[in-house]
Amino acid sequence: MLLGKKLLGCYPVVAVLSVVVVAAQNGGPRREPDVPYVPTTEAAVQAMLKLAEVKKTDVVYDLGCGDGRIVISAAKDLGARGVGIDINPVRIGEAKENARKAGVEKLVRFEENDLFEADIHEATVVTLFLLPHINLKLRPKLLHDLKPGTRIVSNTFDMGDWKPEKEAIVPDTDEQSYLSHKLYFWIVPSPAGK
Repeated sequence: MLLGKKLLGCYPVVAVLSVVVVAAQNGGPRREPDVPYVPTTEAAVQAMLKLAEVKKTDVVYDLGCGDGRIVISAAKDLGARGVGIDINPVRIGEAKENARKAGVEKLVRFEENDLFEADIHEATVVTLFLLPHINLKLRPKLLHDLKPGTRIVSNTFDMGDWKPEKEAIVPDTDEQSYLSHKLYFWIVPSPAGK
């Protein structure tokens, strides 16, 4: 009888654990993503890497990496290391599989994380394809967490009154398309007074 009571007392714990396991298996993000998933075009990927002058010694972080195409390209084409961050576990799964298929698993990693909470201090290049209000919300973190000299490239959207060092038009893009057509480039400055 005592054994039966002990087992019955475990049911709430088992039920809670079952709910946690099922939720984890559903593969949904821990909160809604800040932007809808719209992949960067291949032409824009190449143009972003070129604008940032990515080289083998760089560590490229893509915030909101989606299927991982930017960091995978940086690794495969240029030998750079890369980190993709996305809040959506489905996108992270796709990115890991794409890295495996491209043979660059040793150069890249993908992290399911909130881009506002992620540790990005190691980056020498940061790529973005977010939205204007998200860029503005992210800007203080970029300026605080990144080393002076870190290069930032944004697909389509600027950062308000932080004027870019350069702008570029993506070649081989439909002139009527608004997305993945224009790029913005900044360099993180030294803190004031240093």
